[in-house]
Amino acid sequence: MPEILSPAGGYEQAVAAVSCGADAVYLGLKRFSARAGANNFDEEELRRIVDYCHERGVKVHVAVNTVIFDDELSELADTLALICEVGADAVISQDLAVVSMAEKCCPKLSLHASTQMTIHTADGLEFARRLGFERAVLSRELPAEIISELAKHDIETEVFVHGALCMSVSGQCYMSAMIGGRSANRGGCAQPCRLPCSVKKGREDYALSLKDMSHLRHLRDLDAAGVDSFKIEGRMKRPEYAALSAHAARKALSGEDYDEALLAEVFSRGGFTDGYYTARRGREMFGRRTKEDAAAARSAYPRIHELYRREYKRSQVSFEVSVRAGEPLTITARDENGLTAAYTGDAPQTALNRPCDEEFVRKQLSKLGDGFFELSEIECHIDGGLAVPAGALNSARRALTEELCQKRRAFFSAHTDFDSAAAEKLRKSESSRRGRHIHHSIRISAQTAEQISLLSPDSAELVFLPPEISEIRKALDSFPAEKLGVAMPRFTFDEQRDLAQLKEIAALGIKHILCTNCAHIETALRLGLIPHGGMGLNVTNTLAIRKLQELGLADVILSPELKAAQISALGGDIPVGVMAYGRLPMMLTANCPIRAQVGCKNCGKSLYDRTGREIKVRCSKVRGYVELLNSDILSISDKLSDFSAADMLMLELYDETAEQLRDIARAFAEGRPIGLKNITRGLYYRGVSRNDT
Repeated sequence: MPEILSPAGGYEQAVAAVSCGADAVYLGLKRFSARAGANNFDEEELRRIVDYCHERGVKVHVAVNTVIFDDELSELADTLALICEVGADAVISQDLAVVSMAEKCCPKLSLHASTQMTIHTADGLEFARRLGFERAVLSRELPAEIISELAKHDIETEVFVHGALCMSVSGQCYMSAMIGGRSANRGGCAQPCRLPCSVKKGREDYALSLKDMSHLRHLRDLDAAGVDSFKIEGRMKRPEYAALSAHAARKALSGEDYDEALLAEVFSRGGFTDGYYTARRGREMFGRRTKEDAAAARSAYPRIHELYRREYKRSQVSFEVSVRAGEPLTITARDENGLTAAYTGDAPQTALNRPCDEEFVRKQLSKLGDGFFELSEIECHIDGGLAVPAGALNSARRALTEELCQKRRAFFSAHTDFDSAAAEKLRKSESSRRGRHIHHSIRISAQTAEQISLLSPDSAELVFLPPEISEIRKALDSFPAEKLGVAMPRFTFDEQRDLAQLKEIAALGIKHILCTNCAHIETALRLGLIPHGGMGLNVTNTLAIRKLQELGLADVILSPELKAAQISALGGDIPVGVMAYGRLPMMLTANCPIRAQVGCKNCGKSLYDRTGREIKVRCSKVRGYVELLNSDILSISDKLSDFSAADMLMLELYDETAEQLRDIARAFAEGRPIGLKNITRGLYYRGVSRNDT
């Protein structure tokens, strides 16, 4: 049976979920949790909940799933050491620094690829598998047929089946960071997408707010497809939510009816949607949480408490009892794993009234209460005419179950050795800084060949274009093949189509790929092409840079959430670059908000937030996704001395003309302002909030 994996924002939520049938819980610590706003667990609480869960055979997955900065690598080592020591079952991660450190310091620690890695294709799964991940959490946007195909691969798959839906593909949202410095990739998302936003300026619509997902009615089909884990979102939610969602998932997986209305009452945004799973994206998927929703939740809480007053029975215990004349009372308990506990008491006395019999023994030993043990069978060897006090049997039962609990904690523990010396060596090896540059190479990510038509090939080291054969052919009229590359689509519902296009383009002599997703690294290496890491890989530290070098990347564009000073402190041997010009893609979504509100025919390619600020929308309709672009244009053309540690500058084009690009390129070559209003420096100087994690 697949695993029901429940959220645990705190100890009480974890207990509620386990009591209602969760097979595993996932939780965060006080640092490196992508839900920094949850209660999360300190060291003492982590030890306590791991013991509680392991007594019950429930697994504990710890989320270390933020991006990590270089000055946090020592703390990361301490975090992984603690997880290994307490015997948690797996670490959920998106940052390759975690992979690198685990590989060197605790190679037996189980790693799960977080949904922030945006894994949604076969090559993405292969990349994760090659990195040593045992499981990958798939992107939420996938329909049933793609999930079924991916579940066939030689790596465990985990699928979200209930809970909140972000408008953005997970791991690809910079909106909260850009607006207020609270980074989703650092666990501090302020959820600006839940605020008013509309196609028409001044209207109070909620064009970026999706309903909560619920795929519980599809659990049997997902089970048949081979999915290994059903994940419930909600580390920010109350214990009642954790309890009811686990209970409903358990019932749904068993083919029983569950109370969806009550589930909607405890938390929803105007109901649920399964639009991604059924490939019915559009207006019906959008919704927001109202005052009525909140009021319904408050009235639902008391009804839910009864669900976790008694624990889900998850352990079958049997007893063998010996009541013999002249011999001590002996009882042996055995659980479903073959673990045993033994009890020896006083010798039975001659019965003055009713003698001890099997019915009496069964009555006392079956009093297992509201806990997780359930009586399987009792085998009795009883001589006639003997008496055993009920208190003696009750004491035996308590002692036996306590001993079994202790043995179960050890049996289910995943204690792993952590090599602290290796961690210290690794940390010191990353302390060397990169070289400095007076001049930078220029790279351009264009949308059309027309945009680069006035550029001299000598003015750019590489130019990337979308994988459209017609545009590549046009670009070859003015640029040599060795200076052209393909910017792969950031999300895809048809990897085979993308591969076919890429092979056709490679036949023209194009060898460079801009890897906007980790899957493209695998694709490029398999096809013998040169992989260049894109901004969407979210690289923020030296360990990740070096891991990408090991994997075969030629270079990488760093995360736009790094400050200029942090970039200057990075190490690593492959070239690194920064986004130096363009509209930062604040959100990547597979559900176009314009199409949902007014339809494609009425598309004005813009949204407006509650302040009236315009958000540009770039459509990749043929690919099935759109990008929401920042209203201001990022440019550091007059700040290049602050980025001397960067080897190259990436210019990201939107609707710029060929003439505008020529002027922009000249401004960067001369180190002067580009001469536009509404310029932003992004996060290069203000950074993201450091208390997010």
